[in-house]
Amino acid sequence: MQSRNLLINFELMSFINNYKKSLKLVEVEEILDLIFYRLLAFLLVKAFYNTNITPNQVTWIAVVFGILGGLLLMTNLPLAFFIAGVLYIINDILDCSDGQLARLKHNGTLTGRIVDGFSDYIVSIFAYIGIGIGFASHTNDPLFYWGLTILAGLSNAAHSIALDFYRNQFLDYALNRESILGDDLEKYESEYKKLKANRTNLIDRILILIYLKYSRIQISLSSNKLKVETKLFNPKEYYKKNKIMIRLWTFIGPTTELTFLIVCLMINRLDVFLYGMVTVLNIYALLLYLIQKRVNNSLNPVNAA
Repeated sequence: MQSRNLLINFELMSFINNYKKSLKLVEVEEILDLIFYRLLAFLLVKAFYNTNITPNQVTWIAVVFGILGGLLLMTNLPLAFFIAGVLYIINDILDCSDGQLARLKHNGTLTGRIVDGFSDYIVSIFAYIGIGIGFASHTNDPLFYWGLTILAGLSNAAHSIALDFYRNQFLDYALNRESILGDDLEKYESEYKKLKANRTNLIDRILILIYLKYSRIQISLSSNKLKVETKLFNPKEYYKKNKIMIRLWTFIGPTTELTFLIVCLMINRLDVFLYGMVTVLNIYALLLYLIQKRVNNSLNPVNAA
């Protein structure tokens, strides 16, 4: 009996350790990801691990479920809304599993990172178009609710961008990594030239080309250009003072807001979702931004330390 308990404890610890290895950093993960989506995704990854299924294939399967969810929203039927909610749960689990699979098998690709980013945009666009056609168009004031839907979609995008910014900044300090604006660009340019010379993978070439153009716009808007971003604060102090802040930022992350949509779909209250996105969550994001400024202003500059 004792040996059996030891075996169970060993297997449990092994599972937890492997699960942690599949994550970026616990502090920057959304709570719902940690306790639900990524946990289920990890079980899925265990099933995929010894197969030939690639992270990119998992990503595209996730996109299919997401698009189907968006198409169901266009019907404006309560049952279809409920099924769409289930499809979005599957989409998010698969969306989590592609990165976990890549990290555990060390078979992630440059294109895979782009595909993962594009997939989220595709699913979101279909979701909000679906809400507009299926819900907003059938209200007593279609123009108002279409406007509300567009604002909710833009808010969702803005929240994701804000979380990505502060998450990457936190990871730069927490992991003491250098943030080089042009480093990734050079890797993608090299990959694009190689694919172009071999005249292979047309889709990959198109995706990389779009990414390169997007990145060049970002760099042109940056005052640092291709230089290494100098750390302004002491990493240990930054980590200590921002550990709670990054957790608060994750509450407006894509998974949390998708779960909000799923719940509202299942109770047939898309109006609550739209009003919540445009008012409550935007006010929350604004307050977080103001608090974040105060926290950063309280940090001692590296030169002053």
